[in-house]
Amino acid sequence: MILRLAGGRVIDPTQTLDAVRDVFVRDGRIVAAPDPGEPVETLDVSGRIVMAGAVDVHSHIAGGNVTLSRLLLPELHANEAPAPAGMPFATAGWSTWETGRLYAEMGFTTVIEPALPPTHALQTHLELCDLPVIDKGALTVVGNDDALLDLLRRREGRTAVRDAVAYALKNSRGLGLKVINAGGAPAFKSNLRAFDFDDVVPHYGVTSREIVTALLDAAADIGVPHPLHVHCNNLGVPGAPDTVRATMQAAEGRRMHLAHVQFYSYLADPAGGFRSGAEAIAAAIAEHPNVSVDVGQVMFGPTVTISLDIMKQYAGHPYASPKKWALVDGDAEGGGIVPIDYRRKSWINQLQWAIGMELFLLSPDPWRVLMTTDHPNGGPFTSYPQIIHLLMDRGERNRWIEAMPEEARKRTGLAALEREYTLAEIAIMTRAAPARLLGLHDRGHLKPGAVADVAVYDDLADRSAMFSKARLVLKDGRVAVRDGRCTGWIFGRTHTLAPGYDTLMDRAMGDYLVDRYGVGRDAFAVPDEAFGERHVFKVEPCLN
Repeated sequence: MILRLAGGRVIDPTQTLDAVRDVFVRDGRIVAAPDPGEPVETLDVSGRIVMAGAVDVHSHIAGGNVTLSRLLLPELHANEAPAPAGMPFATAGWSTWETGRLYAEMGFTTVIEPALPPTHALQTHLELCDLPVIDKGALTVVGNDDALLDLLRRREGRTAVRDAVAYALKNSRGLGLKVINAGGAPAFKSNLRAFDFDDVVPHYGVTSREIVTALLDAAADIGVPHPLHVHCNNLGVPGAPDTVRATMQAAEGRRMHLAHVQFYSYLADPAGGFRSGAEAIAAAIAEHPNVSVDVGQVMFGPTVTISLDIMKQYAGHPYASPKKWALVDGDAEGGGIVPIDYRRKSWINQLQWAIGMELFLLSPDPWRVLMTTDHPNGGPFTSYPQIIHLLMDRGERNRWIEAMPEEARKRTGLAALEREYTLAEIAIMTRAAPARLLGLHDRGHLKPGAVADVAVYDDLADRSAMFSKARLVLKDGRVAVRDGRCTGWIFGRTHTLAPGYDTLMDRAMGDYLVDRYGVGRDAFAVPDEAFGERHVFKVEPCLN
């Protein structure tokens, strides 16, 4: 049986397509047309917008820090039904079920968890596995662990570093590589409270720049499809655009993705505090076509910042709202949980919101500037429809700007920006670009052969309402959402890489782990047996 979505306005930037036409699905894939005489089931989507399922390249949806934030803030999502009394996490809202359901109902079909510490890989994957409907992936965090830093300290060669990184990537079952404030975690544990790109990590004798450069080489040598995902130094510090530019320059033309750049787009203001540095960041992006970014848009309301940037989280704990926070001094990264309330009455929070909007609107290329809130750090992913509305409707944006405090308005150039995103640009930013960036070439578009992840929307002037509830969502060709509601339990897969490496690394890491933790490699493994009879993982090819 073939499924025909009939008469919708199909928007697919990869084909420069914006036209009314049918979309055909067979066996979970997009096909050009049915064979003669083949039975066809037709779903009428005339008058509606048809796009590929959306892809989120950076959203913290699973793992130790997510679990810890639920335990620290059971009241944050009080509107959602808790688990039965007496059960684990009974008071913790926003379950894995809710995360998958809410994403799917907005038309998202693939989401990437961007912080997978190898020592917590099994717990993270078990939680990802429990998210319904959507496909998942995770980025293995390297760059602050003793094993790698020791190799760099001993000036081991590029091949040794490549094998160590490949080992971490394969055994944690990651889809890509991420580095967070390279060298910052061990520097923090040596009582440093600031760490710049050319500062030296105590005891290891390597700079942050050298760590990032080594990881760029390793990612290229392994053939990781997604460029090295970099959380820069100096997050939230006025003057950080200089750090961002230096990090971009260090790539020397190699592919690099910078995370949540809104939090680096602050310049020191002569009157005190900070002002927008969005123009400086946009100019740097324009000068470096090898670099992509996601924004990390701030939206108003209570949320929680969760990060392995232990130095930044410690610096932010005095601003916790409510006044409770947690810092984990774990191996390598550690991590921190700091709740925050982005308030409309705060000119600082208003300026953060405006800077994110500026970055989108100054974007030199929607293929390289992606939509995120760095969920939940800048706000929940459920605010994506509102962000799209603001980008597509200058009138809606102006209503928000008019409500801004004067102190915030005079420190941003947002009011002068007239650009309005088109539906095609939204499709690039939320579908085609993130899929291409991740190397997941069978999604993000509607060409024949693509996985049949499709989202159908009512064409409403109120873009917030339009993108909040998809009329229809297909996942692998199956109806997962109808009339804005999930139809039941469908489970996606977790995409991983399995690069090769010198097998001597297995013995070396086994010895290291026994010496360091008193346990062997199996203690940090992610075995298929842990997932029962379900086939959870799909291995994607490396470039090499």
